[in-house]
Amino acid sequence: MSLCCWKAMFWSYYRTFCDVYILLFMACIPAVTVSIIALRLWLQYRGKKSLPHLRVPGDSGKVPVVVGFFHPYCNAGGGGERVLWTAIRAIQRKHPDVRCVIYTGDTDVTGEQILSRVRQRFNIILPRPDRQFIDFVFLHRRHWVEADRYAHFTLLGQSLGSLVLGFEALTKCVPDLYIDTMGYAFTLPLFRYLGGCRIACYVHYPTISTDMLKQVASRTESYNNAAFISKNRVFSRIKVLYYHFFAFLYGIMGNRSDVVMVNSTWTFNHIRALWQATDRTHIVYPPCDTSEFLQLPLDGATGKTKHCIVSVAQFRPEKDHALQLIAFEKFLSGLPDSERHRYHLELVGSCRDASDAARVEHLRDLCEQLAIVESVEFKINVSFAELKDCLAGATVGLHTMWNEHFGICVVECMAAGTVMLAHNSAGPKMDIVTEYKGHQTGFLADDASSYANALTTIFEMSAADRLDMMRHARLSVSRFSDKKFEEAFLDCVRPLIELCVRDLRREHEEVFVEEEEADVAS
Repeated sequence: MSLCCWKAMFWSYYRTFCDVYILLFMACIPAVTVSIIALRLWLQYRGKKSLPHLRVPGDSGKVPVVVGFFHPYCNAGGGGERVLWTAIRAIQRKHPDVRCVIYTGDTDVTGEQILSRVRQRFNIILPRPDRQFIDFVFLHRRHWVEADRYAHFTLLGQSLGSLVLGFEALTKCVPDLYIDTMGYAFTLPLFRYLGGCRIACYVHYPTISTDMLKQVASRTESYNNAAFISKNRVFSRIKVLYYHFFAFLYGIMGNRSDVVMVNSTWTFNHIRALWQATDRTHIVYPPCDTSEFLQLPLDGATGKTKHCIVSVAQFRPEKDHALQLIAFEKFLSGLPDSERHRYHLELVGSCRDASDAARVEHLRDLCEQLAIVESVEFKINVSFAELKDCLAGATVGLHTMWNEHFGICVVECMAAGTVMLAHNSAGPKMDIVTEYKGHQTGFLADDASSYANALTTIFEMSAADRLDMMRHARLSVSRFSDKKFEEAFLDCVRPLIELCVRDLRREHEEVFVEEEEADVAS
């Protein structure tokens, strides 16, 4: 056969293949559509039949709205958990008939134990703690969202894993309003399209940001950019492409939310760029219950012979406790031997799981390597009363997380009357450790040397100057009260709750009409 015949035969088979492929694809569309609709109907039927005690009509006689909070680590005791429980308290106060469900992976405790820890850690008491008004859905697939499961492509792995966890949550309870309070954006379309829910989210920290893209592109080593990648041009290029692809997916998922709440100016700027939902995005500063801290005395460390530096942060990798230890050692090394015993560092924080506990052990090992064991103390999972005692005896509050989305611990330290030394980025830089009426409210640093220099400056200040800074810092944090958070949060979710009420009324009327028609027919 000639070459022309071979070409003609090839194109004939190719066109036939394409036609068959298109026909198969077109045939699959109805099947997939029907399957999705059937799955959605099954999920809504199954999910709304679970936890029937939450659907019992309230005092008004109407079927109550169920609000689901997706927070797999609700018992962790960090700033994100304070947002969760303050939001639930606000809803119970303003909408007493609304029922709340918390999706959590904390299967080693009971609901009563979780609420008890909330009272102990945050001093938050819910108006309606009974199971009729608040209940827990315990999830058994939380390991799908844990970073340790994904040695590589961690962001994508955790996000896809959240779909598994979210689907488990959806099969156990379908709420009327779904609120993600931990940043699992990939669950938003799941609950929107399969659950038929109204969607809101509170974003503490974007899963990916333009800062992260710049960091990888510049080949800067960090906790989320390993040395073997940052030192290799090809690997760095591949990771940049991966991050851009993930950012694209992240934007699509986040845009499915009806209302987006963010905790700071920095987070707002990144979410606005990634999600393209400016008209639905609102800055809602997180709740900082500083009332107890504001009662602590201000003394500017007058007459103290010893000074305590306190860090308040969960033992997560991004909090960069190692930088605190290195900076503290550098600060001590600049002092005469006779002066070093006057300074003490306390690391106060909670451990969520075994990986956090292992991180604490690594930090203890680092203390030994730096020869500062006698000057450093670890305080794990302390109570609220113990936290107050730690801050009451501190001269300096220390914070080292790069691009901390907001920094509730920074606000608490400033309210407690410490001189704040925070990282020169994101929330602390843009929203918190800023000038107040022309007065400095703290210090900012970004590496071990600048932290050590700042500590030296703070302790060289006179007690009167420190007291003046503490006073203005304390006055400045009035912007971040529980009351202001509750007002802003309720303003954002109120329209969605009203839409849920309307949806339930329509469903109830349709059921009533169907029942009447059935009675007439019989």
